[in-house]
Amino acid sequence: MMSTKRKTTIDVGDTIPAFVLENQDGKQINIQDYRGKKLVIYFYPKDESGVCTKEACAFRDSYKYFEDKGAMVIGINSGSVNSHKQFAEHHSLNFTLLSDPDNKVLKSFGIKNVLFLTGRETFVVDEQGKVAFKYRGFLNGDAHVDKTLEYLNR
Repeated sequence: MMSTKRKTTIDVGDTIPAFVLENQDGKQINIQDYRGKKLVIYFYPKDESGVCTKEACAFRDSYKYFEDKGAMVIGINSGSVNSHKQFAEHHSLNFTLLSDPDNKVLKSFGIKNVLFLTGRETFVVDEQGKVAFKYRGFLNGDAHVDKTLEYLNR
C-alpha cells in the first residue's frame, strides 16, 4: 500500500523550494536567481546568541575556503532585516543573511524545532538547485562549517 503521507523534510537529491526573502540590506533575494551556483544555506535560531554567533563567525572565518570551492554562504532565520544588519556589522560577516520572519522557508525545508528554538541545519545545494549534502547539529554551531567543508573537499 502506498503511503499518502506528505514528505516533510528535504533530503539529499531533493530540489530546494523556491523562495524570496530580504537580505540584511533590505534587498529582495530570489533563490531562483542563484541557479547555476553552488550554495551553502544554513538555518540558525537567533542573531547574537552564543552558539549562533560562534557558528556565523566560523562561516566568516572560513569564507575563503567556501569561495575556493565555488560556494556562496547564506544564513537564514526569523530575525528582522535590521537585526541581521546589526549582527552582520557587529561580527564583520562577509556573507548574506536572509530574514524569514514567519519561518516559512525554514518550514518548507522541514527543519524541526528543538525545545522552544528553531532548528539548526545546513544544506549544500548544487548548481541545479538540488540538495547535495545536509548536516543537522543543534548545539555545535561551528561543526556545521567543519562538516560542510569536509563534504566540499571530497
